[in-house]
This record gives sequence, structure tokens and C-alpha cells, in this order.
Amino acid sequence: MLTINYIKENQDKLVDLLKIKNFDAEELVKEIIKLDAKRRSQKAESDNKLAEMNSLSKQIGMLYKEGKQEEANKIKQQTTDLKEEIKQIQEDLKKLETELNDKIVLLPNIPNRIVPPGKSDEDNQIIKTGEYQIDADTNKLPHWELAKKYDIIDFDLGVKITGAGFPVYKGKGAGLQRGLINFFLDEASKAGYNEIIPPLMVNEASGFGTGQLPDKEGQMYHVTEDNLYLIPTAEVPVTNIFRDVILSSEDFPIKSTAYTPCFRREAGSYGKDVRGLNRLHQFDKVEIVQVQHPEKSAETLKEMVDYVETLIQKLELPYRILLLCGGDVSFTSSITYDFEVFSSAQDKWLEVSSVSNFEDYQANRLKLRFKEKGEKKTKLCHTLNGSALALPRILAALLENNQTEKGIKIPKALVPYVGFEYLD
Repeated sequence: MLTINYIKENQDKLVDLLKIKNFDAEELVKEIIKLDAKRRSQKAESDNKLAEMNSLSKQIGMLYKEGKQEEANKIKQQTTDLKEEIKQIQEDLKKLETELNDKIVLLPNIPNRIVPPGKSDEDNQIIKTGEYQIDADTNKLPHWELAKKYDIIDFDLGVKITGAGFPVYKGKGAGLQRGLINFFLDEASKAGYNEIIPPLMVNEASGFGTGQLPDKEGQMYHVTEDNLYLIPTAEVPVTNIFRDVILSSEDFPIKSTAYTPCFRREAGSYGKDVRGLNRLHQFDKVEIVQVQHPEKSAETLKEMVDYVETLIQKLELPYRILLLCGGDVSFTSSITYDFEVFSSAQDKWLEVSSVSNFEDYQANRLKLRFKEKGEKKTKLCHTLNGSALALPRILAALLENNQTEKGIKIPKALVPYVGFEYLD
């Protein structure tokens, strides 16, 4: 979330910046400033009463020592009354702080200066298209037909066991899935990311820390009896490793990677765009996360974008990179680049990765701070993450784009991981 100091010092600028995200913050910012002024007034009153209490307590001790018991008892009665006043003030102050915090978390992260304005994904900017040629063959089968033809993914069996959006991978399909996961993890390790195996459920504090709560309850599976949430991405548990942590500037960069199944309700998703692997409730993904010094996060974002690009290049898929516009960038992100691969049978682009810089927005929620060497004052870290990569649409594109008479040709980089050159 945004810091109260930033909000107070940049009221007009903040309102203008959030217009890029199509968010009208004017009235909310006014409410926040008003509540903060009231909070500071209550805090000052509380501090003054506490100071008065300390002064009276010292007087009582001195009077008892001087044998002035009656006078001391009178002042003691004053402290009793004062304690009740302080208790009430502090209760009111706590309510004000909660109300103020509840208002601040309604403000999205401010967009980076290069984020273009726009209303939806149609306004995103294509900044690069890969070198691979898109096959113009119009007779290619979509991946859901290929899945049935080669008996590698059973969507109907998934419906039987659980419901729509929970496919069952079989035989070489399961092997290809496992091979992709291992390939992505190995590549991440080579790039200096430390592998983590995190829990698949998180508590409310973790959901709040990375911004899924209170913004995205409808997209998360909730284990009500235990008040836990199934993770929508490994970003949530991995980033929360650093919640309430104070780092040293010498610790940067902190690079983590994790493979996890991910769970998203995707409420309201219907139609042809969700067919097959296009949109699932459970899917596999390898995530990369970095905690970085604020002065280095911009170059780190570029490094992460370049890294994800190399993965797609090694898979020999047609791709493009987009800079998301204000209307499409997420609530918590400052800037996001999306990667899309081309689906030759569906004749459309499929999103397979988002790489984002949250700057200090998540860190403020997480209370994730650091100290410069030799300094006592703490500062907020910057956090970044990216899909490297999400498997369903990568698998769909691999199946659709690599159809041959011999079967599905496996990219050279994947052959050592799956043990076969053709899926047949």
C-alpha cells in the first residue's frame, strides 16, 4: 500500500497519476488526509496525557517520601481518573488507525512514469515480437483435439473427479508437464534463483501482504473452517517469507523461484476463450521473485523480462512482449510486461507470463525493510515477480505449433527432460 507520508506530500500528483489507472482517488485521498489529521490529534492528546500521568506518578512518590500521605492520595485519585481518560483515548485512536488503514489499502499502486494510458488490454503496447515465423497452415488441430488424439490430457475425467477446469494429464502428457517444470526450475537455478517449496495455503496476513486481500477474495479458494486460502500463485507464499523482516543493503538481490500448483476460481469465465487449457482453476507454474534495493529495481525488471524471453526462445515459440496500459495493469503493480505466445490452431495470442515491479507497494504492506550499511534508519525494499513460466498455455502452444506427420515435435531444449523427440 502507499505510505501516508507519500499521500500527504503528493495529494494532487497522486490523484492525477491514478487517473492513468482509471481510478478516481480525489474523494478517497481527502478522507485519508482528514482521518490522518484526526489520528495525529488523538495521538498528541494521548502523548500529553501519558506525560501528565508520568509527572503525577513522580509527584506521588516524592510526597510519600516526604510523609505527605493525604496530598499523595489526592493526586493518586487524579491518576486513576487520568488512566480511564487515557484508556478511552487509546481505544479511539486504535479505531482511527484501523479506519485510516482500511482507507489507504483502497488506493492502488501508482503507475510507473512509462505506463501508457488506456482502458483495457486493447490499449496495451506491443514492444517486441519474436523472430519465429507463424505457420500459416489452417488445417492444424486445436490442443484439446490433440489431447484426445494422443490420449495425453483428459478434460472429461477432470470434470468427473472435480469439475471443469481441473484436467488430468496422462502418459506422455504428464511427462511433458513434468519435463517443462523441471526445465523451468533448472533454468531459474542457472540464473541465480534459490529454489523454494512453499505451502500451498496461506493465511489472511499473507494474502494481505502481497495484495490479494482484500482485493481478490472472489478469485481465491477459501478453506473456511481454517480461514486459509489456496494460493493463486507462488508469489504469495514466497514473497511473504520476508514479511516483518529487516534486511541489510548487502543482502540484495534476493532471488527466489518456486514451482507450485496454482488455484484460481476465475468466476464468470465462460465461452470459447476458456476451452481446453486456455483458462483453468488449477494449473502449474514456476514463479520467480526478487527483493531488491529501490535504486536497482528498474534494471532488475529489465533483467527479469530478458530472462523470461530466453525461456520462450528456447521453447522455439512465436511470442511478443507487451507493456500493459494503465487500465490493464494490476491493482498492486507499478509496471507490468506481459508475454504472449501464438496459438496457431486457435489463431490467437495467449498470455503465458506477467513480469511486474511493485516498487515499495507490497513491501509497505509486508513491513519489509532494509538498512543501508552503517545507518540505523530503515527504508522499504522493492519487490518484483514474474511467471517463468505458466504451463497450460505454453503446453497448448507447443502442441498446436509443432504438429507434424510423425507427431508433436518436442523443442530441442526439452528433449533431455522428457526423453522423447516426438509425442505420438
